[in-house]
Amino acid sequence: MKRLALLAILALPYAGPVAADMLPGYDRFDLTADHRARPIAASVWYPAANPTYRAPVGDGPIFDPTFAFIGPAIAVGEHPLVLLSHGSGGNADSLGWLTSGLVADGAIVLAVNHPGSTSGDSSPRRSVDLEARANDLTAALDMILADPAFSPFIDPDRIGVVGFSLGGATALGLAGVRFDGAVQDDNCSTGPDAADCVFFRLGGVQFADYPGFDADARDPRITRAVIVDPGFGGAANPETLQGALAGITLINLGDADRLGAADVGPKGNDLANRLPGASYVEIAPANHFTFLGTCKPGAAALLEEEQDDPICTDPEGMDRAAAHVQLIEAISFGLDL
Repeated sequence: MKRLALLAILALPYAGPVAADMLPGYDRFDLTADHRARPIAASVWYPAANPTYRAPVGDGPIFDPTFAFIGPAIAVGEHPLVLLSHGSGGNADSLGWLTSGLVADGAIVLAVNHPGSTSGDSSPRRSVDLEARANDLTAALDMILADPAFSPFIDPDRIGVVGFSLGGATALGLAGVRFDGAVQDDNCSTGPDAADCVFFRLGGVQFADYPGFDADARDPRITRAVIVDPGFGGAANPETLQGALAGITLINLGDADRLGAADVGPKGNDLANRLPGASYVEIAPANHFTFLGTCKPGAAALLEEEQDDPICTDPEGMDRAAAHVQLIEAISFGLDL
């Protein structure tokens, strides 16, 4: 494992928020894939050649939106392409803070709402299918590389993937890591309150019963991977680690507030030490939910009233927007943008 000092990363130049006339371009599309019965909602963020009209993306009662130009022409040149996998119950548009930041660093970002594990459509039995999630992004990649509107602007030798939480496990699969359902079942029997067990236990899931959990989902076109607080690291099949993509960057959020099930460091499942040439980054103070968008005033109280997860509550003294800047820098570095 190659450990990156966060202070060194923070010393790298970062473009920061784009100017008003240089917002990212944004568009939506329906992705048809053989492994899904219905079209997959997908979106693409990219460097814009010119403005169109400015609109909020990802606006809702909880998270602040991100503004973008809708459907402009693409800036000239070949751009790195980044695939993005959201976490359990999340969605692509709520991560606009990240996608717009990666666009500011020159990337095109392609994201999907994974059916069965996205906002308003999140089931334990469907979320366990990591192969289907990975195939969502593989199909999206096939689509955009065949699209004459985008393919001339993509560098096919610079295709990366970023995943958070359940999306982190998805991205690990695309990078060649496979998981063992029997091991995850055993982990959940001895630690049933772990964050990557509770939701699935509520659905009566036995991981070993789902072949999609431990399937081979590698996409050889992917050359870089950044994984943030991934689930199931303790169930990674050791026989697949040395053959996985080299040089993966793994990021943990928080120190004292770190989510134990997502700890890939030496005090956790040590996945960062077990992957070939991996880099490991810690960002603190933070917690697992720090990766989500900045929250609107009153959102924390609304979540508490609804008895929902405290996704707007950060460790004392932490500024989520400032942590997002650190995350964008660390992720861009890991993707070699």
